[in-house]
Amino acid sequence: MVKREQYLKKIRGFYHKDLIKVITGIRRCGKSVLLAQIMEELRGEGIKRSQILYVNFEDYDYSFLRTGTDLYEYIKERLVSEEKYYLFFDEIQVIPEFERVINSLKMKYNTSIFITGSNGKLLSGELATFLSGRYVQFSVYPFSFKEVCELKEIKVSEAGDELLLDYMQWGGLPQRFLMENEEQTKTFLRDVYDSIVLKDIVQRAGIKDIELFGRVIEYLVCNPSQTFSPKSMSDYFLSIDRKVSKETIYNYVENITASFIMTKACRYDIRGRHILTRMDKYYLTDMGLGRIRNSGFKLEMGALLENVVYIELLIRGYEVYVGKTRTGEVDFVAIKDNQKEYYQVAYYLYDEKVIQREFGAFAEVPDNYPKFVLSFDKMDFSRDGIIHKNVLKFLTEEQG
Repeated sequence: MVKREQYLKKIRGFYHKDLIKVITGIRRCGKSVLLAQIMEELRGEGIKRSQILYVNFEDYDYSFLRTGTDLYEYIKERLVSEEKYYLFFDEIQVIPEFERVINSLKMKYNTSIFITGSNGKLLSGELATFLSGRYVQFSVYPFSFKEVCELKEIKVSEAGDELLLDYMQWGGLPQRFLMENEEQTKTFLRDVYDSIVLKDIVQRAGIKDIELFGRVIEYLVCNPSQTFSPKSMSDYFLSIDRKVSKETIYNYVENITASFIMTKACRYDIRGRHILTRMDKYYLTDMGLGRIRNSGFKLEMGALLENVVYIELLIRGYEVYVGKTRTGEVDFVAIKDNQKEYYQVAYYLYDEKVIQREFGAFAEVPDNYPKFVLSFDKMDFSRDGIIHKNVLKFLTEEQG
């Protein structure tokens, strides 16, 4: 089992606090395993098993818990002493009015509560109202490339291009590494994809026009790292005699990102230092979910690598934007602790023209924050204060 230390170290300081720990992420990214690792650490601290209560709402053993009242009564019966109890609720969004249950347990009992969910709207509506200022959120992602090396017991210094290419095409959902061949991998990924579309989007959002929604999500999933315009998609549907409003498309895209299957990168005006509200880019949270929907995925290696770097920066805790300059763009503006880093990503720096294009993207960046170009090249092309890194080394480097 891979110990998900990059998440545990963020959560540990909150183990015994009464703030609600909200852990969100795409289905099958490892949230349940993370909860198990937290529970194991609590037991290592001397917390008794009787003080730890765990409910997984996707486990049929708990199918009798259908309402908020059912859940509240079930938990209340088990809080039998004045000791602190550690409550873990996995995929809690399936329970109606779970927000009221969580709020009541927090107010009335000596508890530390952890909840997970596979929908970004977990923190909208009543939960945000009830718990305003009384929760902390942690985003969990599929395995990083470094975690894949750990899983496969490969020293990061010995990781090769072949492993990274596999990761770029089939992603990092933990269970996919249990599959014995490509066909099993495809079957697993299709099941995850269908589950996300059906349970976390169509059913939850009450989408009626399934065929139209399917076209929108397939366009996004099959075109990662591309600028998306609801207007251009609306115009496309109009060209085939189907009128679809921009508002409908915006609503679909909002529900797609809420399911965590895609992540939105807003544009950032580097000179004006503000976030723009148009022409966002969308990236896959896991590359494998795009691979199974698009047989031509392997032809877009530059876009896939850009996607991998984007998710890696999110895993490292950066806010990540697409940088807009006066005449062009920088792939990523990564911000953490009020410090910036700029990134350009290329599959290979094939020739001087490509080198000039990638390094030249920083020409209109007016500040002196670090600037990086990442590619598969082993030779160091650093120049003019811009650092070139081999992408394998970048993905496996130690983090402070």
